[in-house]
Amino acid sequence: MKTKHTLESSDLKLIAAAAEAEALKNNWAVSIAIVDDGGHLLHFNRLDGAPAISSHIAPAKANTAALGRRESKVYEDTINGGRMSFLSAPNIKGMLEGGVPIMKDGQCLGAVGVSGVKSNEDAQIAKAGIAAIGL
Repeated sequence: MKTKHTLESSDLKLIAAAAEAEALKNNWAVSIAIVDDGGHLLHFNRLDGAPAISSHIAPAKANTAALGRRESKVYEDTINGGRMSFLSAPNIKGMLEGGVPIMKDGQCLGAVGVSGVKSNEDAQIAKAGIAAIGL
């Protein structure tokens, strides 16, 4: 039997606060979503001024990163590289950079998805959040 790490409420608060701080430091209006390893929404915050559509895109990016156990950028790169058939992959909606899995000891605990600015900036915010819990 294996031990499974899980995100706790205190982890969510740390991740969310650090991600929001990174966004505010750069004056970026974004939506931030945190999901568990099954892609289920645990936390969501749409910062003032964030585009309405970002409230749909951020959770989709997080879901994709959690279920795929890799950054959502991998899927974007695959499609941009010419593998257009990947667009038909079932249950994967957030195939844009900005979804980052939360990994510990080779296990996925969940993911952070961010939307509202350039994709690489979305990923920067997500990674800043994850760094707050030492991962």
